[in-house]
Amino acid sequence: MKLLVIEDDRETAAYLIKGLSESGYTVDHSGDGREGLFLATSGSYDAIVLDRMLPGMDGLALLGALRGAQIRTPALILSALGSVDDRVKGLRSGGDDYLVKPFAFSELLARIEALLRRGAQGPAETRLRVADLELDLLTRSVKRGDKLIELLPREFQLLEYLMRNAGHVVTRTMLLENVWDYHFDPQTNVIDVHVSRLRQKIDKQFDRPLLHTVRGAGYCLRPGD
Repeated sequence: MKLLVIEDDRETAAYLIKGLSESGYTVDHSGDGREGLFLATSGSYDAIVLDRMLPGMDGLALLGALRGAQIRTPALILSALGSVDDRVKGLRSGGDDYLVKPFAFSELLARIEALLRRGAQGPAETRLRVADLELDLLTRSVKRGDKLIELLPREFQLLEYLMRNAGHVVTRTMLLENVWDYHFDPQTNVIDVHVSRLRQKIDKQFDRPLLHTVRGAGYCLRPGD
């Protein structure tokens, strides 16, 4: 089992590396948030032990970037911030468990073991495909066939949501809530505009359309009939 420890305090990091190595784990370490994010996205880890207060990038921001890229490696947050609000914020930011410093190593080890049991379901999905359209969640790139398609951030979010629901009708309400994070109808044509722009980019120069309008219902991403 391979673990990534992202901890900037040298004594704590050395303590963790020694204890986890003696427990049979292979351990990589970073003391910087940005480097830790790079390792977490490029390496193959079974779990991450992550400090909240890091140089380069805050631990919660790091977690948000990982979860945004659909990297679901289980993460145990270590922090001296131990209030209920702090723990809730950490878990809602993508953490799978939260342990307050100072901690007993035996408890940390037991929590890691629990995360590994829960996370033993295979590698995270990093690419979405519908017909010859492919979306890469790590590089944030889209291509159809051999053609690279440039999308704006909101267009990328829209396409990702449509691809995750490929073959099903997606309503305007679903798009407002899941792509724009609106829980009310702003009474604008923002969805129509973005869908139209997305359709121009992923369908216009290709033989068969993938993005279909279902009148009176919404939109559906699927290969043409």
